[in-house]
Order: sequence, then structure tokens, then C-alpha cells
Amino acid sequence: MIPPLFSRVVFTRAIPEEGICPGDVGTIVEIHEDASGQVIGFEVELFSASGDTLGVASVPVDAARPASPADRLTTRVG
Repeated sequence: MIPPLFSRVVFTRAIPEEGICPGDVGTIVEIHEDASGQVIGFEVELFSASGDTLGVASVPVDAARPASPADRLTTRVG
């Protein structure tokens, strides 16, 4: 399932060049499609726990999944 614009997603894998770790949460702010209309990626805004924008990352569609009611927000320690 392709999440809709402005929905929350959970990253399923690391994207080191963007500082993203599995389990990080972001909000889709743009959806990228190829010439045939197939969704190939997203622009995802990442936030701190206090709501400040940490950055915006371009990620492939298979790097994140829709957030679910069972997901819990966590923080990195260390």
C-alpha cells in the first residue's frame, strides 16, 4: 500500500547518508512517480520529539511503511 501525502511512515531500513535509522518516523510531503505513474519514492520530513524539523530526505518507496496504531515513538539513547 502506498501511503497518502502527509501521512506518517516508519522507516524499515537505514539510510545512512540521510541519518535515518530503522524505526525512525517521518511525514510524507511529496510523492515521486515515474513516467508511467508508478510511485518510486517520497520526500519525507523528519521531526524531533519536540516537533522541530530535522530535515527532509528523498527516499525510495521500499524504505518506509505506513505507520500503524501499534507503532510506538521512541528516542535514540547514547
